[in-house]
Amino acid sequence: MQDIDLTSHWAGIASLVIFVAAYLLVVFEESTHMRKSKPVMLAAGLIWVMIGIAYMGMGDTESAGLHAREIIEEYGELFLFLLVAITYVNTMEERRTFDVLRAWLIGLGLGYRQLFLLTGVLAFFLSSVLDNLTTALVIGTVVMALGRENKRFVTLGCISTVVAANAGGAFSPFGDITTLMVWQAGKLSFFEFFVLFIPSLVNWAVPAAIMFFAVPDEKPPAVTDRAKGKPGMWGVVALFAATIAVAVSFKNFLHLPPALGMMLGLGLLQMFSYWLRLTGQRRQDEEFVLDSFKEVQRVEWDTLLFFFGIIFAVGGLGVLGYLALASELLYTDLGPTTANIALGALSAIIDNIPLMFAVLTMDPALSDGQWLLITLTCGVGGSMLSIGSAAGVALMGQARGIYTFGAHLKWTWAVALGYAASIGVHMVLNAGLF
Repeated sequence: MQDIDLTSHWAGIASLVIFVAAYLLVVFEESTHMRKSKPVMLAAGLIWVMIGIAYMGMGDTESAGLHAREIIEEYGELFLFLLVAITYVNTMEERRTFDVLRAWLIGLGLGYRQLFLLTGVLAFFLSSVLDNLTTALVIGTVVMALGRENKRFVTLGCISTVVAANAGGAFSPFGDITTLMVWQAGKLSFFEFFVLFIPSLVNWAVPAAIMFFAVPDEKPPAVTDRAKGKPGMWGVVALFAATIAVAVSFKNFLHLPPALGMMLGLGLLQMFSYWLRLTGQRRQDEEFVLDSFKEVQRVEWDTLLFFFGIIFAVGGLGVLGYLALASELLYTDLGPTTANIALGALSAIIDNIPLMFAVLTMDPALSDGQWLLITLTCGVGGSMLSIGSAAGVALMGQARGIYTFGAHLKWTWAVALGYAASIGVHMVLNAGLF
């Protein structure tokens, strides 16, 4: 398999134009009402057509196919891991796990300021296990239920939730797609990610401390909100925790892809749902019935197909030689620290997934400290704008007219201070890793 520089070839230029056009359609998804997976899947296919034609024209009939199979393997592992994780989250939602959490929080009877801190802390820790989108939607619902009478609390609570959800995913190997990609690529071991815990916490704590004094010092009206989980709720939660442990063990002890461990966990969920169905039939109680295949069907396919399109499109640009050029500019001319900080800031505008995949495809020679730095910055940089992460976009839709782009922008300076502080803390605390 050989690499050919096609950056000045017609196929390379055409591919770059196609990618930019597709990404612009992703950026303007809200106004075009076109699901983000559609343009990037089309772009990915067209880019690989260009690559195939270019390689064939140079008499190489094998290299393009070998490059493509490498990317298929990378995407396949990511796809299976996410398929199982999202299925578990869907199942916990079906068993009313998140309704129970929401009712518990509402029933605490705390003031707005205490609730502001509590929802932020919960979003931070939940996001280390769940994805930032699910976390933001769950905690965002709580914030809106608590702040029905106070829009200022809802606005500040949503900003805090977005920052906390993104920060919480940055220190866990499976807390964010980008950390999962770095872990599966073997750049960092499972436990190395946890040295980012304090820098990630600082990333949320700095803007939260600033915003705290802007939160109304009042108590929300008493609300009676009760929820009861379905039978097997805690069993599903326990199985999800066990599945994550199995995936980690597959990688660390058996040197097998963690996606295989996740699929074993899906098998356990399937057997548990069968047991619940038998129990429900015996007791004649429909509440027991759990259709695990239905929860697989509810997976957000637009997201998974978007990942496919992005990974293959960016991978194609790498085969064409563009990522080698970018790597030279960023990591040789600017230096790794400046490059990693700049890429993190860029993730406030461009989705962090293609940015991280691009870095992994460039594969610059980085120390563990630098790999941790790009993991941190790409994970939390999107918090600086409401459109910079899936969590922010989702909450803008959920709290429409209250949590807006402009409302978040007023506090971008505080979030940016947290971004800078988290980088500083990482470089001081983990200096030995650089």
